[in-house]
Order: sequence, then structure tokens, then C-alpha cells
Amino acid sequence: MKSAPSPKTILAVGAHPDDIDIGCSGSISKWIKKGAKAYYLVLTDGSKGSEDPKISHQKLTKLRHAEQKKSANLIGVSRVFFLDFVDGELENTLKLRQKIVKIIRKIKPTTVICFDPTLVYDGQRQFINHPDHRVCGQATLDAVFPYARNIRSFPELLTEGLEPHSVQEVLLINFQKQNFYVDITSNMDLKMAAIGCHQSQFPQMEKFQQRIKAFAQTYGIKAKPKAKYAEGFFKITLR
Repeated sequence: MKSAPSPKTILAVGAHPDDIDIGCSGSISKWIKKGAKAYYLVLTDGSKGSEDPKISHQKLTKLRHAEQKKSANLIGVSRVFFLDFVDGELENTLKLRQKIVKIIRKIKPTTVICFDPTLVYDGQRQFINHPDHRVCGQATLDAVFPYARNIRSFPELLTEGLEPHSVQEVLLINFQKQNFYVDITSNMDLKMAAIGCHQSQFPQMEKFQQRIKAFAQTYGIKAKPKAKYAEGFFKITLR
């Protein structure tokens, strides 16, 4: 089977620090090794990502920024953008869409990766998807189409020299439904190392990493051709 062309410029959008590394860092690191440029956009400040009442919001945000930068540097991401909306309070507002559009027009990605907003819960794995994840996915899709490519949307960006840009494809992170798989067998150790940077989130890091490996094995079985480890997405090719 002929492999699909690798993305040239990638924008991965996550709601929180760690989301992107868990969902797609294996694919991103693989594409970077093939010459792609990749950027992370994190929408919230991560300030609710701890059950420790003694750590302040400010200290936790600073820590999670540092963890995300460390993981991004590890796999070769060109830059991490932080919007710092309040964790747990993300809403799909015009302001949020405008900020995402600004980044899209600035870096001009060929490929955007984000959450699938239709994944509300997973009956098989027995979890409810975080509302910030769903908002992140919907706002990013809205930014990709129509706002980023429409000259009449956010005219103030034109005064900054940020012309409309059409994204070529979107890869949606959806644990239930995929139509596109990336063999990450050779990059699995790097993905685990990237996840390992987020120590504040996973006290039982080794156990969590083994869980992620098990998911990747499941995707590998579904992939064509099969792989030891894979990441799965729902791919939308835009015209």
C-alpha cells in the first residue's frame, strides 16, 4: 500500500498541557524526523490539573508550562503557543476562535490536529471526555473552516499582515472512530519520554505509560499494514 504524503507544517491544538503528547506525539515526532515543522497550541493554563490543595494556580500553571516546553523540545517542536484561558472554563467564543485563527494564519499549517468534538463519552473505556477537550475540538474546527480561510473574518488580522490561509487536512483525535493510522513503532520510546515529562499529572507514570502503549497496540492491529504501535485519527481532507 502506498503511504500517504507526510505533512509539511503541523499545528497540534490541545486543551491542556499533556493532551497533545498523549494523543499524537508519536506521529508528530515521526513527521518531524521526515522534515516537517510542528507547532503546539495549548488553549488553557492547566491550573486545575492537580488535586493538591496546597499548590497555587499560578505555581501549577508555571509548572505545566515548563513540562510542556520540555516535552516539545524533546521531540523537536518548533514552538509552543499558550493562550492561558482558565482550565475547566473553556468556551467556544469568538475571542477563542480569533486567537486560534491568528496562529493558523501566522504559521500556515498544512495539517491541523485536534480533538474530535463529537466524542462525548467512551462506553468501551468507560470515561467521559473532558468538556475542555470538546470545546477545543469544536473551536479549532470552526477556526479552520470558515474563519481562517475567509478574508472577511477578523479583518483586524489583515492589518497585522495575517492573510487568509486554507488548511489542507484535519486529523481528529477520537478513541472510538478512526479512518487513518500512523505507524509509530520506531517513535514509541520518544512518545513515552514526552509523556514522562508531565510528572505533575501522573503520579503513577509507569502505569499510565503502559496504558497508552496498550492503546497504541490496539490501533496497530487496526492499521493497514499492521504495526506494533500506531496512533489513530479521523482524517478530513479539505478542498
